[in-house]
Amino acid sequence: MQNLIVVKPYEFVAPNQRVWLQSLVLKFLPSYLRRNYGLASHEIRHLDRLRDSLDAKHGIMITANHARPCDPMACGWIRIALGSPMYCMASWHLFHESRFQHWLIRACGGYSVHREGTDAASVNFTVKALNNAVRPVVIFAEGAITRSNDVVFPVPEGPALIARLAARRRAKQSPPGKVVIHPVAFKYFFVGDLEKTVAPVFDRIERRLSWQTWPNLPLLERLGKLANALLCLRELEYFGAPQAAGDGLPRIQDRIESLIEQIIRPVEEEWAAGEPPLEGVYARVQRLRGRIVSDMVADGVTEDGRVTKDGRWRQLADLYVAGQLGCYPRDYLAGDPSPERILETVEKIDEDLTDDPAVHRPLHLVIQIGEAIEVSPSRDRGSKQDPLTELYRSRIAEMLDDINTHPPAGVHSQ
Repeated sequence: MQNLIVVKPYEFVAPNQRVWLQSLVLKFLPSYLRRNYGLASHEIRHLDRLRDSLDAKHGIMITANHARPCDPMACGWIRIALGSPMYCMASWHLFHESRFQHWLIRACGGYSVHREGTDAASVNFTVKALNNAVRPVVIFAEGAITRSNDVVFPVPEGPALIARLAARRRAKQSPPGKVVIHPVAFKYFFVGDLEKTVAPVFDRIERRLSWQTWPNLPLLERLGKLANALLCLRELEYFGAPQAAGDGLPRIQDRIESLIEQIIRPVEEEWAAGEPPLEGVYARVQRLRGRIVSDMVADGVTEDGRVTKDGRWRQLADLYVAGQLGCYPRDYLAGDPSPERILETVEKIDEDLTDDPAVHRPLHLVIQIGEAIEVSPSRDRGSKQDPLTELYRSRIAEMLDDINTHPPAGVHSQ
């Protein structure tokens, strides 16, 4: 289980403001991405849309999907092409993984956000940056790495609320200014030999299960066999026995959704009883995790402290599992799935087991910039969902579809 929780009083981490330092770090970007993430090449589509907003001195928020861990670093390609430094909001726990990573994130314009609680400092910094309209601010709208590049998960309303607050302040300036949101789609294409790259992962997982290896099975059949076995282990953990198995991956998805409910509902009954339901596993997990962590901080519980009587550490571990399971979209491998969808599913399984999935190379990245969405200072209260949130989420999904319809030269189409 990855350490996503920092059980201590939150302290805002500001970015390093030295532009020359960000430029220096970006000189090492190509080799860093190639070595650590297999990202061999990239292209940026419609950069002019972003440049027009920068030239017009709008406050710019970039909201992007978050399919892979390298997305924040890949934003450096936009910074280089645009010729402008940027800020990037990053989860607070990332600053605690190592001193080098703390330094690197700040050097690249990253600043912290406390996803487990209220963070006035991060909100104020973002609003100020949008008001000053000097650097675009990047926010990964889904809030977590999904490894599902063809699906945009439900997004929190936080970025829209921040943009709207900044728009109100900019409207009062003399002369009035604008805040715009540019949806951005990150789409990765695998351009290697799929069977050759995933075979060692399958071999390793099968041996971990004390199985023989099955190199002669068709790729999807072998993947389905492993997915079913690992799901049975989770069901044994939480239900006490594997659930009735059916044929095919759609049946597995039914079982995943049932298991998610089995994990989350008891925690919701304790920490969110009687409250309106939230859409999406991520939103449900974040609400619960925030309340549990805040309670632990108030009680003085630390990362290496005792296991409390009420089992809060266990609840956090359960929520982590639910979050993992929530990143397997329904029907993602139905029909004739693309190599990317197969690879992403293999990577998710590998990551869920080891926290350190193998790097598969080479990848080609397409970054598509969406048209500017002007942010209104006020929200239409007539709809249940925030219209601005739904708008940039749908724009990202449309751009992903467009990229799949018009893939790079030499890359398969879907």
